[in-house]
Amino acid sequence: MSSITIADLPRLRAVRPDAVAQAAAARRRRPLLDPATNRLLIVAADHPARGALAVGGDRLAMANRADLLARLCLALSRPGVDGVLATADVLEDLLLLGALDEKVVMGSMNRGGLAGSAFELDDRFTGHRAEDLARLRFDAGKLLLRIDYDDPGSLRTLESAAHAVDAMAALRLPLFVEPFISHRVDGRVRNDLGLEAVTRSIAIASGLGGTSAYTWLKLPVTEDPDDMGPALEASTLPTVLLGGEIGTHPGAQEAAYAKWAKALRLPTVHGMVVGRSLLYPSDGDVQSAVDTAVALLADAA
Repeated sequence: MSSITIADLPRLRAVRPDAVAQAAAARRRRPLLDPATNRLLIVAADHPARGALAVGGDRLAMANRADLLARLCLALSRPGVDGVLATADVLEDLLLLGALDEKVVMGSMNRGGLAGSAFELDDRFTGHRAEDLARLRFDAGKLLLRIDYDDPGSLRTLESAAHAVDAMAALRLPLFVEPFISHRVDGRVRNDLGLEAVTRSIAIASGLGGTSAYTWLKLPVTEDPDDMGPALEASTLPTVLLGGEIGTHPGAQEAAYAKWAKALRLPTVHGMVVGRSLLYPSDGDVQSAVDTAVALLADAA
């Protein structure tokens, strides 16, 4: 780990902006998949750049950057955690802190569809570009692909996503595509997790771009976990699961873990990407939440 602390970051960024590039050049890398397990557990923290700061009833839970970084550093220090997904600002903070050695670093690419906005589904690529990920020696990219058949913005997102697939493949960088069939309910975007919708989203995402050689799928678990296997029959692309936000009602955590465990046993699933439910668990115990996810992944191997 670096001798730099979270409190040092504002001044370091002001007086030594070149420190980011130096830290990226010096970072020790690793393969995308652990050769011993062929599994992957990634902690996600790309929500703030979309203005999505809420966790449970706290609308600004993710707004404190020092607190978020402390939670991320703790999560990344736990055995079995392979890496992190975030936007440039968060990843560069973690680089400067020395928290990304021997970790998979995944850059978030499209953040323009701000949470709650009228243009949410016109999801412009305002985050990492393929050339940024290559320049910084990061290991993969991720894009969100929400498709609403009634929203013209989805077509622009589809086109941009296809270009990103091509750009990443040209640089031989894996790209994790997170597709949803979505619609608006009372003006708010809702993702359909039924079997037909998830199957359709997989088929659409798999066909993006001029090659799928470097495309991975990042998929939610279907409402009925028994439907996840049939949905995955729509593609041969490698897959990780999206560990969505866990509710706060009694039994929600146990129910979510049971769904994840069942889906993780499917043969094309290589791991999972989990965000707020690990970094901001309802009981506040980040280490325990992370270790539980690691154990679920190990048990499913």
